Amino acid sequence: MTVYHQPVMVKEVLHFLSPKEGGLYIDCTLGDGGHSEAILRATAGRARLVGIDRDPEAIEAAAERLDPFTDSIRLVHGVFSRIVDILSDLGCRSADGILFDLGMSSRHVDKESRGFSYNKDAPLDMRMDPASKMTASDLVNQADVDTLTRILWEYGEERWARRIAGSIVTARRDGPIRTTGQLVDIVRAAIPRSARSDGPHPAKRTFQALRIAVNGELDELKKGLEGACSMLSVGEGKVVVISYHSLEDRITKQIFRRLSGHCTCHGGLPACICGAKRVLEVLTKRPVTPREEEVRENPRARSAKMRAARRTAAQF
Repeated sequence: MTVYHQPVMVKEVLHFLSPKEGGLYIDCTLGDGGHSEAILRATAGRARLVGIDRDPEAIEAAAERLDPFTDSIRLVHGVFSRIVDILSDLGCRSADGILFDLGMSSRHVDKESRGFSYNKDAPLDMRMDPASKMTASDLVNQADVDTLTRILWEYGEERWARRIAGSIVTARRDGPIRTTGQLVDIVRAAIPRSARSDGPHPAKRTFQALRIAVNGELDELKKGLEGACSMLSVGEGKVVVISYHSLEDRITKQIFRRLSGHCTCHGGLPACICGAKRVLEVLTKRPVTPREEEVRENPRARSAKMRAARRTAAQF
């Protein structure tokens, strides 16, 4: 029997999306199809659903899980930054609900060959789509120390970014860094003992940063979320975003604020240049977090934060 990734905050997703029969819903991060299944079951299979994922293994797993609803779904191998083009190609003019669950699936972490986990020695890969060209190994073996420092600081918020970057550049002089185990050892040695005596795994932030860089995740989110908001049906269309670290949550918050009419420009400018417009109503004053019961049952939900908004105006 296939073991599927456990979706996060399903009750909250259904609450904000309020799926209805005949509606069109877009799961931009299909994964194993857990949220999509919940949406379809909530409508007795009478909604339409488009699932998007850049990982062909995810498409395959979701297709199996969603087989009872095969007449109601379209699964697309692609990146959600292309949501406008994808929906246009399918003849969809608007959607009643759009979901982003930005975390990695258990399938990515648990499968050693994908190289996402710092707890398993495996090829240093980290590509969401195995057909993509650049791997994490390419990045750590080719980028200069300044580029690596910027990636670790901006995407991992790593305090010891320059020390780690310098250690990577020094280590690769003796030969390419090919495995996750090699990288973990380099990071561990670069961080002072006092700074790694407690708290999360010392390589956690480095791995997060490299994964984001390899997959262009933050640029994907900016373009995909903007595109998704433009495709929501006016009056009823809702978008829900589940993020797992501060960078994703910050981007979501900023886009929602700007599209709900709040200028995000720095003070002192003579006029607004950020493109603020009142086309959304933000439904979550603060991010919604998982219930304690869910965190006990699924510890990977611990860092999840959810924001939701509704399309209110036609002009985008």
